Amino acid sequence: MGTVTLGVSIAVPEPYGSSLQELRAGFGDAAAHGIPTHVTLVPPTEVAADRLAEIRAHLAEVAAAGRPFVMRLEGTGTFRPLSPVVFVKVVEGGTGCTRLQGQVRDPDGPLSRELSFPYHPHVTVAHGISEEAMDLAFGTLADYAAEWVCSGFALYEQGSDGVWRKLREYPFGNGASGGASGVPAQLGSATDNSAAAAAGEATVRRS
Repeated sequence: MGTVTLGVSIAVPEPYGSSLQELRAGFGDAAAHGIPTHVTLVPPTEVAADRLAEIRAHLAEVAAAGRPFVMRLEGTGTFRPLSPVVFVKVVEGGTGCTRLQGQVRDPDGPLSRELSFPYHPHVTVAHGISEEAMDLAFGTLADYAAEWVCSGFALYEQGSDGVWRKLREYPFGNGASGGASGVPAQLGSATDNSAAAAAGEATVRRS
């Protein structure tokens, strides 16, 4: 059946996700419109396509045991010179993200994998562009701040065109299906509507 490339992430809810995505595109990051704004739990991972059902079951089990937690973004950081990335910092909710990604990447589970770098929750706003453009991103968003209640995560698949499209959402606990989703679908993605939607309350402020 071949392989698929999957990722698991916490989406930055609307309208903040789209706003940051547009800013990222404006800095000259050509990949911006192919990547919904997010905090990574599992980076791009190639798996056998016939394991997708097992992966979905695993993610549902992790989500069922989860509980909502506050996520707060504030200011910017960078991984330069180690990696050409500028990001918005996760200043609250990092512990929840770290715990969650460990559960999703359970060594005995279907998404077990080693990371190239120690896990560091963040929201990328520039990647692999010129130093001047990354400096601009770093300065432009230095006073950015946003806060919401994270109520779940989502599974994405990268298409042959490089675009990441949402496959399914996984709300924490025993969330019921339906309701407005705070997780943006990417470029007309065919979301599995049998998944429950994680609404997420959000507020944002700019200094």
